[in-house]
Amino acid sequence: MREKHLVHESVLLKEVIHWLRPQTGGTFIDCTLGAGGHAEALLAASPQTQVVGLDRDLEAIGMARNRLARFGERFKVAHADFKDIASVVADLNLTYIRGALADLGVSSMQLDETERGFSFSASAPLDMRMDRSHGETAADLINRMDEKELADLIFEYGEERASRRVARAIIREREKQPIATTDQLAAVVVRALRIRGRWRIHPATRVFQALRIAVNDELTALEEFIPAAISTLESNGRLAIISFHSLEDRIVKRSFQRESGRCICQSPHTAFRETQESGLVCNRCGARRQVSVLTRKPVRPDPEEVERNSRSRSARLRVCEKI
Repeated sequence: MREKHLVHESVLLKEVIHWLRPQTGGTFIDCTLGAGGHAEALLAASPQTQVVGLDRDLEAIGMARNRLARFGERFKVAHADFKDIASVVADLNLTYIRGALADLGVSSMQLDETERGFSFSASAPLDMRMDRSHGETAADLINRMDEKELADLIFEYGEERASRRVARAIIREREKQPIATTDQLAAVVVRALRIRGRWRIHPATRVFQALRIAVNDELTALEEFIPAAISTLESNGRLAIISFHSLEDRIVKRSFQRESGRCICQSPHTAFRETQESGLVCNRCGARRQVSVLTRKPVRPDPEEVERNSRSRSARLRVCEKI
């Protein structure tokens, strides 16, 4: 294990423990296990606490297993996408899930492993897959998409206003040679945006974000994950989600609203019907009273955490509780 992996710091750690309440025991699902920092804190909170960790990244799973071996049978792990939480819970014959957590950020471990292709800080294969055992890489994606598809992807997932200019530059570059490395793509973006001087944020940040989201199908998975996670919780069980950019946070906020019975389709013709299972349901947007939202506004890291760990500065925590 590389030393730099040991310094990975889980964001909003004390806030997660506050909201999930593992001190009284129970079974918790860490749906994005990563290096195991949140899982470790949950397990350490009480000898009656059990944690199941899910992750698509086999390297992360191996590290977390080693880190949490001292907890013995109280810690279990599954190689799975977080959206498949309900299947994992069923396969393991789990009941009474007291809490679930999803930290949607890319871990320091993944960013620091140059060969993963998440960062433009060094030359590396343009990969970006969370699970490197299968699927299309970022290089595959940008070398096959047409200009409009690329521009739309960069605008929608990266919120890059100059997406069309960047897409044109990518097309021109790949006509000369395939774009295969992180530094090659970053240089194309810098030239396209024509940003001079010193940067506070690298010009390619939004483009890399867009590609990572697309390669891992992150937003679709998040949409599927939230109702699946809620379905596994016991009464008064809690779901906590940490997001890092506005696209994710918007999905979490709207999904929590919908699952709390608040109609989000904003239609004057909305039809409601009563069901015994789910309470009031909107036929159009699927709003149903399953949870109460505990965080009216997202919980943010305090200044001390941001100073200690700059990667936490954009983190937002939202929590809901099963009715």
